[in-house]
Amino acid sequence: MLSVFLLIYEIGAELGKAGAIFEKIVVSIFIIEYLLRAWLYNDSHKIIIAQYEKSEYLEVPFQLLRVMLAVVAKKIEYVFTPLAIIDLLAILPSYRPLRILRFFLLFRLLKIFRYSRSIKMFTDVLFGKRFELLTLATFLGFLIFIASTAIYMFENQKTGGQIENLFDAIYWSIVTLSTVGYGDITPQSTGGRFITLVLIIFGLGVLAFFTSIIVSAFNEKMHELRESHTYAAIEKFDDFVIICGFGRVGQEITRQMRRDRQAIVVIDKDEANASLGKCQGIPVIHDDASKNQVLELSGINHGANTVICTTGDDVINVYITLTSRNLNKTVNIISRANCKQNVKKLLQAGADHVIQPFEIAGLLAAEYIGQPVAFEAILGIMHHERGLLLEALNVLPDSFITGRLIGDIDFEHRKMRLVGVISNNPKHHRHKNRYRVRNQHFYFNPPQHFVLCGGDILVLLGRNYSIEHFGDQLKKSSLKRELYASRSRIPRR
Repeated sequence: MLSVFLLIYEIGAELGKAGAIFEKIVVSIFIIEYLLRAWLYNDSHKIIIAQYEKSEYLEVPFQLLRVMLAVVAKKIEYVFTPLAIIDLLAILPSYRPLRILRFFLLFRLLKIFRYSRSIKMFTDVLFGKRFELLTLATFLGFLIFIASTAIYMFENQKTGGQIENLFDAIYWSIVTLSTVGYGDITPQSTGGRFITLVLIIFGLGVLAFFTSIIVSAFNEKMHELRESHTYAAIEKFDDFVIICGFGRVGQEITRQMRRDRQAIVVIDKDEANASLGKCQGIPVIHDDASKNQVLELSGINHGANTVICTTGDDVINVYITLTSRNLNKTVNIISRANCKQNVKKLLQAGADHVIQPFEIAGLLAAEYIGQPVAFEAILGIMHHERGLLLEALNVLPDSFITGRLIGDIDFEHRKMRLVGVISNNPKHHRHKNRYRVRNQHFYFNPPQHFVLCGGDILVLLGRNYSIEHFGDQLKKSSLKRELYASRSRIPRR
């Protein structure tokens, strides 16, 4: 864009030495890019290896010249692709003696097509209607040729008209067909006026047909254009969560995560749910989350740390889990299960954790009947009504609490209460109040002599800022020990 601006500036002023240097830098970058794209257009190694294997199999001499010609042919094929032609036209204006080539500087703006998702989508729309547009262009070409020939016959200078040559006739035909009508060339004869009337009528039809083609094409692609904007926003995310299903459960999870300022992306094929999410300003992909392409575009391999399957159908959740695990072996997958018999299927499909909301609701209802006061207190904590949080913190391997007794940490002084510890360390098996949680155990209200190990998870009750402060201390102490350990490993001379 700067080089095009310099072209406009140079029309009325001298470019100067700085401008000339800038132009050389721009052209050098374009040439390097052009050569690299030509080199990467096809894999030359595959062609050479394929020909070598063929000659070995047939026991015939390996023809190096033939192979090189095949490689060069592929590179020449790239030269004639539309984007390669645009790249070449952006380089040609660097030859200053041919002033006419300066016009091709404008083609540098077309290079933006490579990097704008919206412009790419626009070209895809036109490409999708190429048959209709080609048919219209063919008819338009015949119409202009016939009208230009006819007006040249009736309105040439020998008959007293204003048409000097065939180019003037083509110019008049296009201007009239587009219903612009500058009036610089006006037919005087009856035949010329009749052709003008016919051409105007056909021009209205052609414009209407062209407009209908474009409108129908964009109507078909409007959904993809909206999704394109969402995908562009997702590409900027880092360390985010994908929520598959925006029903009641998905909406509550989204609300909690947005409150904690966690970046999220929602996928839902239900139009009402997708519209609701978009109205709330959430990045929503209106599509089927079980499709590979949808999950890939949502960033499952580029920044997503967790996939949460919250649809009301266990079969769909199984498919989403299978697809997610197939695309990313390390992503954390949490799935909802409505039926207890489907829990094992979801775990086998690759889910790390399975949650049964109806069973949890039943347990909470039973707890409320038995101890309503305690239940209301816990519910208030969950909704932050009392300014308290029930939070989990990881015990980092090199933090200052690793290897220490719980009694030595003094959680009360830190304005927190320790509810329990989640761990898979076999050293803790001797302690009581142990509850099985998949491949781990939850130690409720552990004793004072409980020794914390790296990888354990503390379940703490306290205010938000006290828990956050304690978490920051754990991270800082772990980082300091890592730095000290790395320095101690450096050999001294």
